[in-house]
Amino acid sequence: MAALGWLTPRRRSATARSVLAGEASAEAARKSTQEISAREPEFPVHGDDRAAAFFDLDNTVMQGAALFHFGRGLYKRKFFETRDLARFAWQQTWFRLAGVEDPEHMQDARDSALSIVKGHRVSELKSIGEEIYDEYMAGRIWPGTRALAQAHLDAGQRVWLVTAAPVEIAQVIARRLGLTGALGTVAESLGGVYTGKLVGEPLHGPAKAEAVRALAAAENLDLGRCAAYSDSHNDIPMLSLVGHPYAINPDSKLRKHARAMDWRLRDYRTGRKAAKVGIPAAAGVGAVAGGTAAAIAMHRRRR
Repeated sequence: MAALGWLTPRRRSATARSVLAGEASAEAARKSTQEISAREPEFPVHGDDRAAAFFDLDNTVMQGAALFHFGRGLYKRKFFETRDLARFAWQQTWFRLAGVEDPEHMQDARDSALSIVKGHRVSELKSIGEEIYDEYMAGRIWPGTRALAQAHLDAGQRVWLVTAAPVEIAQVIARRLGLTGALGTVAESLGGVYTGKLVGEPLHGPAKAEAVRALAAAENLDLGRCAAYSDSHNDIPMLSLVGHPYAINPDSKLRKHARAMDWRLRDYRTGRKAAKVGIPAAAGVGAVAGGTAAAIAMHRRRR
């Protein structure tokens, strides 16, 4: 009994210390959570209808260039000769290995595409675009970027693709991913038939920023609350427009600029994740039907 009496106070003392330690730990955890919340506000903000997200397409949402995948599909359908396919293949290989856009390659690809579709009906290319997406593009979507787009959709925000690819192809991809719509390069057509010319210029570099600015004004968006995502330094004008710029699979110039500007980074090419990551992973893609007339309407107004 003496031994038990000697142990009892120590047990009580240990219990009291455990309670004190537990309470102190809980308080520290609560304060830490509050501090993290203060540093990292919820993003994307649920229910903020004046916020939206703008995603570049090539090597940001999709591995490789949409225009080159489209060219492969057209070749399969006898739209052009084998020598043209070889040029498309070389340009695509360069893009995949270098991870950057070569201006001469991109211009050559656009000129080739315009000459190929000249005289064809717009409705025909749209229908073929649906097939080509299934054949060459669906399996090349980056799951991580798709999850980022879904996070914005789940928050009730609109999401647009912004790309130099033909608007018809961009619209197919946006619809298949459940996005709101797409801004893309518009090829001239008369009576529903392609003329082989562009309306204005390709939606590339500064032109993307102007398209986003115009769409934001038309949709009453606050660019300071919007997000933009791209892999290319060519899109720095677009990224600089918004309050939440993200470098996704960035080329070396964009990576350097993003670090200097304290922008957030994500790289899905090797599974690496940069330290500054704020958007939670989202599973699946919603079946949100998207209207994509904004791009065409803006180009018509410019004409």
